[in-house]
Amino acid sequence: MSAETTGSAGTGPRLARSALYVPGDAPEKLVKALGRGADEVIVDLEDAVAPHRKDLARKIVAEWLGEVKRTDVAVTVRVNSGELGLVDVAAIAGAPALAGVVLAKAESAADVLAVDRVLAASGSTAGVVPLLESAGSILRAAEIAAAPRVHRLQVGEADLRADLGVTLGPDERELLHVRSQVVLVSAAARIAPPIAPVSTDFRDLDALRASTEALARLGFVGRACIHPAQVAVINEVFTPSEEALAEAEDVLAALAAAGSGVAVDARGRMIDEAVARHARAVLARAPGRAAPGGS
Repeated sequence: MSAETTGSAGTGPRLARSALYVPGDAPEKLVKALGRGADEVIVDLEDAVAPHRKDLARKIVAEWLGEVKRTDVAVTVRVNSGELGLVDVAAIAGAPALAGVVLAKAESAADVLAVDRVLAASGSTAGVVPLLESAGSILRAAEIAAAPRVHRLQVGEADLRADLGVTLGPDERELLHVRSQVVLVSAAARIAPPIAPVSTDFRDLDALRASTEALARLGFVGRACIHPAQVAVINEVFTPSEEALAEAEDVLAALAAAGSGVAVDARGRMIDEAVARHARAVLARAPGRAAPGGS
């Protein structure tokens, strides 16, 4: 099963460079959301919505999902945790436009299984993206990643920092272990690589670029964002350069021409399946570019 397409079940959202959060109780923002340039939109029924507006937001989002016609932007919905989250899922599960459910404060595989049952009852093929927001969820990340429908993992770092008592320094090394752990778990589970957590300072785009580049080096393939101004920078960081794309295509072409599992490229370097896997991953992150030679 390819990590670029799906998790344990369901189709799930595509590999996204950028995922833009949009409040579920703001119809005027929902109308514009799909045109902001993000690869994915995460409609928020959780933290962005005040408790007394939860029912209204759920109704607004269900109606909006029923009107979505575009297929070039993945639409996911962040639902609340616990029983309220299951009510959220039931309200949106029948929408054909729903690519995935982002499950807030996922603590165990049992939480994912509960969402899976609601989605299955409606015949939905939507994937599930558990948000890991506590020390316990990080320690159970492998169990959660193996649950049905899980397409990718995300870390909710604001809640996690509060749980751990961590204060971030300039290079954010305090969460390096957690971030690398989630990348490692995702690869081991053969699900999509994780997308990185949000940056709340949407005005400092230079700092956003620097931190996003650092996260890309760790193995993240995209990033969530809270403001449309962040989308272009994040897309640029996670879009392979033309040079990188050309090199990846040359690698796969050389391996195909050799007709065996090993080849030599134009610069005399040995190419094997491990190199080819990296080349396919590079091509998978380029909009409209297909990676030849399977997955």
